[in-house]
Amino acid sequence: MRRGWMGGACAAALMLALPALAPPALAAPPAGQPWMDPKLDPDRRADLVLAKLSLDQQVALLHGVMPLFLGAKRPPNVQISAGYMPGIPELGIPDLTESDASLGVANAGRTNDDATPLPSGLALAATWDPKTAYAGGAMIGKEARQKGFNTLLAGGVNLARDPRNGRNFEYLGEDPLLAGTLDGAAIAGIQSNHIVSTLKHFALNDQETGRMVLDARIDEAAFRESDLLAFEIALEQGQPGSVMCAYNRVGGTYACENPFLLTEVLRRDWRWPGWVMSDWGAVHSVGAAVAGLDQQSGQQLDKQVFFDAPLKAAVASGQIPAARVREMAHRYLRSLFATGAVDDPVVAGGLDTAADGLVAGQEEEQAIVLLKNNDFTLPLKPAVHRIVVIGGHADLGVLSGGGSSQVVPLGSKVYPKPKIAPQWGIGPVYHPSAPYAAIKARAGAAEISFYDGSDPAAAAALARIADEVVVFATQWSSEGMDIAMKLDGDQDVLIDAVTRANPKTVVVLETGGPVAMPWRDQAGAILEAWYPGARGGEAIAKVLFGEVDPQGRLPITFPASEAQLARPVLPGSDQNAVETLTPTFDIKPFTVTYPEGSDVGYRAFAPSGPKAGQTPLYPFGYGLSYTVFRYSGLKVTGGRTLTASFMVTNVSNVAGTDTPQLYLTSGPRRTQQRLIGWSKVALQPGEAQRVTVTAPARMLANWDVAAHGWRLDAGAYKVAVGPDAATAALQGSAIVAAATIRP
Repeated sequence: MRRGWMGGACAAALMLALPALAPPALAAPPAGQPWMDPKLDPDRRADLVLAKLSLDQQVALLHGVMPLFLGAKRPPNVQISAGYMPGIPELGIPDLTESDASLGVANAGRTNDDATPLPSGLALAATWDPKTAYAGGAMIGKEARQKGFNTLLAGGVNLARDPRNGRNFEYLGEDPLLAGTLDGAAIAGIQSNHIVSTLKHFALNDQETGRMVLDARIDEAAFRESDLLAFEIALEQGQPGSVMCAYNRVGGTYACENPFLLTEVLRRDWRWPGWVMSDWGAVHSVGAAVAGLDQQSGQQLDKQVFFDAPLKAAVASGQIPAARVREMAHRYLRSLFATGAVDDPVVAGGLDTAADGLVAGQEEEQAIVLLKNNDFTLPLKPAVHRIVVIGGHADLGVLSGGGSSQVVPLGSKVYPKPKIAPQWGIGPVYHPSAPYAAIKARAGAAEISFYDGSDPAAAAALARIADEVVVFATQWSSEGMDIAMKLDGDQDVLIDAVTRANPKTVVVLETGGPVAMPWRDQAGAILEAWYPGARGGEAIAKVLFGEVDPQGRLPITFPASEAQLARPVLPGSDQNAVETLTPTFDIKPFTVTYPEGSDVGYRAFAPSGPKAGQTPLYPFGYGLSYTVFRYSGLKVTGGRTLTASFMVTNVSNVAGTDTPQLYLTSGPRRTQQRLIGWSKVALQPGEAQRVTVTAPARMLANWDVAAHGWRLDAGAYKVAVGPDAATAALQGSAIVAAATIRP
């Protein structure tokens, strides 16, 4: 597999010296099983196994069930799981035991589990920190081993093209460099435990409405420069053992039988050696094998078990070459060897949820974004007389997103599903980390009380006589549905009443993405806490009281309204979008076009973008601090790529962390704004540090369809350094040499 396209300096800066994948301990291979020698190349080991397998045995590796679902019986000694593929124990090949993941070991939605939930994917993206991504991945990978799973269905990197996507909370925002870098780090962390991680959902699975039938259409160059680029970066940096193809069509063909995606891009261009597994219920024909699909997952959700008897019949008739089946099995086996899943089989036991909770809590501390802070409303002062906490079930815990990624740890509170929700799964889950208790523990001698917010007038009366008010507000989102860009129910009415009664009110948002804020001008302070995960309540309280500087930065633009979206009316929203227990095709097929191309999110609001002149509610990269930072002394150098060096100075009297961002603003043939690098800097009061950011050459280039490669034109490239995509604190340019970067 080709690696290192980002260039040495930039790769080192962005990945921040992530820990390397430790090889399993070497041991002599059993007699007669040379493939068990870990000193051999994974491809050689796979070939040695395949030499022992009949066609029937090869095919048996290529399809499996979702245990205890729709009549599938769980084999003896196989636990409840999202998916199961039988191994070949006599040859040392383990069963594949799969758990839904990304935000923790979801374990097929099992309730009152002992797994540790991470904050949402958008929360992780808001940290802008590959080290944090790696740590979270390593934690859930460790828990997977300890719970008996050797595969995590993690690695969601679909770009947030629409803030109403009910699954955005699992993903990593709207920018391909940020999303791909953090997803790659998380995958590397997972696989450091010698288990397999997937990368999903390949590709353009950017809305839930009609996901089983919609046809996503986009220009190839724009596709390569946006959604595919996010996958490419994550693939190169994380080296996942498997890629999961999506439900939707792309360019008229289902993603799981799309030769452009699975063969041309993944295998020919990216030279990726792993195996492609289907999403559950995403296989439509045995011909998918020819297109590049290697394994049928959750087979009972499909109309037929295509990769069993029909696959063998297709080989017998000559429709599918036997060599293709061998290749499918080879890719699967070589990933099991490459990740260490064979040499270091999982053994259940040893879970340490207390330590794992600390990892989740530290991630949330870095993820919280301070959106507004009028007149030093925050931090809260523990010496005040009266504090009132209102709404959001803050006395019980913190909200999480629904669907296959749902982790339901011990002590969670599960509420009934709202009227508009998938017919499968469970309702809103609150993880047991109550913000009210954490605030109360820090309130000192102050009188503190909680009110559920059920009556806006009563809440306003309490706020009017309080010294400090904190209102919690929620937006539940889930796989299988899309959402309005607003808070649930009548919470806007509640916040309006409370902020009018007390202008120093702090609003804490627990949302799956951007929401409208009709009360924004009245609020004293606003925090975006996302879905906070284990110890989320404590993390929120630490930021509220100033124990932790708010250092999160938005990984997604907050539009002012749905009128600013590329598609103000969500495609397919005129049909019933709620999914049944099994994937349904009752919704009529429809097409979703992406005329914005690669102008996703902040790029659309740039001077050259389709939304130029419009102002979003909050721009990509935005986030305030309790500290004030100043940028100066920009030096830009060119050559084969572009490097920017500048000073960051803490000009306040408190320590804090900043994330200066480097944007391309124009090149010889393009005026599109692009994030091309960033740095995260912790500074003491008065401290200054010179920061150097080297852009990956590919982030300066354009995809040339005719040349089938990235074209870097010679000339002047202009850049801006700022705290967000809308603010150019420093500007400069440099001459970059021409180059063609082959895929």
